[in-house]
Amino acid sequence: MDALLQRPPFADPHVDIRVAKASPLSPDLLQRMHGYWRAANYLSVGQIYLRANPLLERPLTMADIKPRLLGHWGTTPGLNLIYVHLNRLIVEHDLDMIAIIGPGHGGPGIVANTYLEGSYTERYPAIERSRGGMERLFRQFSWPGGIPSHVAPETPGSIHEGGELGYSLAHAYGAAFDNPDLIVGCVIGDGEAETGALAASWHSNKFLNPARDGAVLPILHLNGFKIANPTVLARIGDEELASLLRGYGHEPFFVEGDDPMLVHQQLAGALDTVLDHIRTIQREARSATPSGLRPRWPMIVLRTPKGWTGPKIVDGKPVEGTWRAHQVPIADFADPEHLVQLEDWLRSYKAEELFDAAGKFREDFASLAPTGHSRMGSNPHANGGELMRALALPDFRSHAVALAAPGAVRAAATATLGSYLKEAMALNLGASNMRLFGPDETASNRLQAVYNVTGKTWMAEVGPNDTDLAQDGRVMEVLSEHLCQGWLEGYLLTGRHGLFSCYEAFVHIVDSMVNQHAKWLKTTRAIPWRKPIASLNYLLTSHVWRQDHNGSSHQDPGFLDHVANRTAEVARIYLPPDANCLLSVADHCLRSRNYVNVIVAGKQPEWQWLTIDEAVRHCTIGAGIWDWASDAGEPDVVLACAGDVPTLETLAAATLLREYVPDIRVRVVNVVDLMVLQPQSEHPHGLDDRAFDAMFTTDRPVIFAFHGYPSLVHRLAYARHGHHNFHVRGYKGEGTTTTPFDMVVMNDLDRYRLALDAIERVPRLKNRVPAETARYWAMMERHKLYVAEEGDDLPEVRDWRWKR
Repeated sequence: MDALLQRPPFADPHVDIRVAKASPLSPDLLQRMHGYWRAANYLSVGQIYLRANPLLERPLTMADIKPRLLGHWGTTPGLNLIYVHLNRLIVEHDLDMIAIIGPGHGGPGIVANTYLEGSYTERYPAIERSRGGMERLFRQFSWPGGIPSHVAPETPGSIHEGGELGYSLAHAYGAAFDNPDLIVGCVIGDGEAETGALAASWHSNKFLNPARDGAVLPILHLNGFKIANPTVLARIGDEELASLLRGYGHEPFFVEGDDPMLVHQQLAGALDTVLDHIRTIQREARSATPSGLRPRWPMIVLRTPKGWTGPKIVDGKPVEGTWRAHQVPIADFADPEHLVQLEDWLRSYKAEELFDAAGKFREDFASLAPTGHSRMGSNPHANGGELMRALALPDFRSHAVALAAPGAVRAAATATLGSYLKEAMALNLGASNMRLFGPDETASNRLQAVYNVTGKTWMAEVGPNDTDLAQDGRVMEVLSEHLCQGWLEGYLLTGRHGLFSCYEAFVHIVDSMVNQHAKWLKTTRAIPWRKPIASLNYLLTSHVWRQDHNGSSHQDPGFLDHVANRTAEVARIYLPPDANCLLSVADHCLRSRNYVNVIVAGKQPEWQWLTIDEAVRHCTIGAGIWDWASDAGEPDVVLACAGDVPTLETLAAATLLREYVPDIRVRVVNVVDLMVLQPQSEHPHGLDDRAFDAMFTTDRPVIFAFHGYPSLVHRLAYARHGHHNFHVRGYKGEGTTTTPFDMVVMNDLDRYRLALDAIERVPRLKNRVPAETARYWAMMERHKLYVAEEGDDLPEVRDWRWKR
């Protein structure tokens, strides 16, 4: 081994991690736990099928069956088994534990278990633990106006939307960071394990510090099939699978079988051993003399039949243990035999032994569940707003760029923000409730000032030339946007705060993840017991207009369109034109709750326009006329802009217009909050019509220079009175490795094009259009020749300064 390489070996936990405890359950406890599992399975089947007759007090009829059978049975019995066993672990060891359920549509099982433990009824009093409550429980599932078939915001104890696969393990680690007493049980479906996001998530254990973080217990649930195909990890053999998981840094314990009593004992023994291992890791790391060695964290591989305890044969075809058990095993009730088969299936759980005549869960089984906040359905970590503490934030004004006049100083906006974030990190180190997330780009994005306060979290090898790595660091860097997003979501959903900085073009990798989080936030707004959490804050930099050196692969502002499609209750988009506006916007976003905030700002030194007081006023309104750049009175043309480079080009276009047409009257309008363009009826940030009309006019041409795709401005402003006057320039998909100014030229966003646009649309200047068009093309020819010969922009562009 290279002597210069610090390669921390895996810690020896001083327990035998290969052999689980044998038969830890007494006969009585085994029977009671098995009964609890039967009850959960019965309630799960009932939710999928029944609208009435919940206790089977009479033979089933077609009137008892839902007309639309929706839901997923295949994964549910395995989830029920895990939940029952985690309950035992919580009770016996007084654990603080939540469960994250990766298998997408295991909703009936988690709803059933939270109902059995009482947390569901506490959140939804109409679903009481009685015959009537059980009927309402069944009827609401996948019913119009009811609840979805997957684990969702409506499900007590959940911080993980089960509708899309791949993010459970990242969410689990996000929840565990800075939660030293929390254990997160994370069930990973073998179908979900095939996703790229989940495959990367195994590496999260290299960022989990047992001295200060909680623990994640991954439970890989192999039931063998997806919707219609076998799963990869179920078909590669235990030896290969174990090697894979050990390579990820875990020690797997295998539990498998189809005999419930044997599986109960195996799983209980594995969980006891795993918990011993977790506690040993944490005890050593938190001792007076920790070894500093990276632990090999334990996990469980649970292999059970898909659709376990369900019908084995339907219409002569095998169901249990096959892909046919994935959704609704018995679906066609035109065949009377199917009704008999469903009733036999339901009666196989012997509900009369589990529930009394009034429908209440019998106490000898119910007493197995934890109580109070120890119940996973009532744990406050799964309703993070209950635990959230506000950030201690510095006065952002103290980090402002001093400015004597517009355009007098150049500064890098994100570097200015980095100074603010450094102080914010320092103020919150003791509270351990703020982290910065990004895919290997913190320094690239000019936020490296935070390293003066805290390093980058790192538990793996350290080489001689590594910098700013620290086991107790609070900057989370890994080259996976999925992991950064998943960690941050888990962190926010358990009551903490964070910021995700990313190259603008590559944030698209998490498009579907932000969809799910935005939907979660929207749904929770209508759930009274869900408390608000800190907003999901994005800082997008290294943006499209300053990626000229990297070429078209790094040029895409389309995330703005994607977020703008989210509900107005949640989506916020900010385009600060300079560093002081960025400070104001960032401070606002870090203080906000229940939003998805997108901030786009450049990292290169650019001219600064507003003092900090002016910036605060401007950002508070969201848009405004820049009087210092505008002519008095009614304008001939409005030059509007949103984004730092479009603002630069707009101000330069204003100076060109005054040079070309000395008597022209120009108004410059800058937009910081993109949502002000929408009417108030569409978005709460929308300017009222009178303010919008006063700013943009209703009868004058508006040349709008926009950071992103032009269609987004039209879509947001289409209902405004003067929208027909809007002519929007923005990114149109043109880009290569070239100079900064040539990038805007290629997309017709340059100052010369904007000036010509204005002249073409001012009626009294119609006779000047031919000459100005010729002037424009002559300039373009000169620009192209200079760029090709010199590899740089024209001096009058490169050295341009604002002047009036």
